[in-house]
Amino acid sequence: MPASLPLEGFRVVEMSHMIMGPACGMFLAFLGAEVIKVEPPEGDKTRNLTGMGSGFFPTFNRGKKSVVLDIKSDQGRADLERLLTTADAFVENFREESLRKMGLDPDSLRARFPRLIVASCKGFLKGPYENRAAMDELVQMMTGMAYMTGPTGRPLRIGSSANDIMGGLFAAFGVLGEVIGRQKTGEGAVVRAGLFENCLLLVAQHMVQFDIEGTESPPMPERVFSWPVYDIFQTAGGRQVFVGAVTETQWTALCGVLALDDLLADPRLQTRPQQIEARDWTLPIIADAIGGRDYREFLAACEAASVLCSPIARPAEMYDDPHVLRPGGLLMSHYGDGKVLRAPGLPYSVDGVSPHPRNVDLPAIGQHTDEVLAALPRMERA
Repeated sequence: MPASLPLEGFRVVEMSHMIMGPACGMFLAFLGAEVIKVEPPEGDKTRNLTGMGSGFFPTFNRGKKSVVLDIKSDQGRADLERLLTTADAFVENFREESLRKMGLDPDSLRARFPRLIVASCKGFLKGPYENRAAMDELVQMMTGMAYMTGPTGRPLRIGSSANDIMGGLFAAFGVLGEVIGRQKTGEGAVVRAGLFENCLLLVAQHMVQFDIEGTESPPMPERVFSWPVYDIFQTAGGRQVFVGAVTETQWTALCGVLALDDLLADPRLQTRPQQIEARDWTLPIIADAIGGRDYREFLAACEAASVLCSPIARPAEMYDDPHVLRPGGLLMSHYGDGKVLRAPGLPYSVDGVSPHPRNVDLPAIGQHTDEVLAALPRMERA
């Protein structure tokens, strides 16, 4: 762990739930910020989700402090006001109308706290859709992401809350930019991140193809391939692997691994365009060769020859992956009744070290209320 992290001494007050807002807070916490999660007396409802939602709270609230405030009460609002006087940033993902009723809309906050950086995690940026409700799956449908993911007539959301996570990342990115800006101006700012705009960026390459060529990409399961081999195959015993050969060098290496000397010598397959054009008859030959190979032996042979090859893994299998299990690959967090979870940190390193806070545990509901409130400056009580 680095001797210090870039946001140490930076206080964030977070009032959010689900994924986008909490992800923003978590990214800032992993950079060293003190992130105080304000929860209602019953706690963040995300704490109680089950099934596919059971990982939401423990994944995206690591390294935070929990303060319980009943902001429906005069005392709760007064305590929140005191807390905000000490904050550098405020992260929220509430509807505008709800924020105005609480006096927590960005304009009101900036008027009372000119140095505060407000990070609003919303469905849309300002514009015709700004007041619409949104969820990750909805914006995937709206932007064409779902169309590109499933086969024709069967739009499919991607298998991750990618927009929520990346939306939180862009909100945190905006906060970091305004930290630098505040050093120059002495003033805070309002950062607004949108799920829709995030997903729009993810499909931008397909938009731009149409804009410059006038042609639309088909859904990914039906895409026209630009590579000689870029497919899923079965090894002996039925284990699936993904194999890619996107250059002449990789084509030569793959044919060498599979002992397909006839393909290497075939005059119809000497350039990448020729190899792409011949996919309809070369892929069955390659599939047959891979089908006779032992799964682990084939993966090892491909790695040794620098051939693009990967197992088709499930998320649960990542806990057995040697690279995931390298030192620092997973962070261990404690939560509820001594339970432990393992989850990734930030996916980059600085001078060989991945940044994360000194504490990545999950707070109990209101665990830090007394500690945090006792240290706040005194104001006139409501």
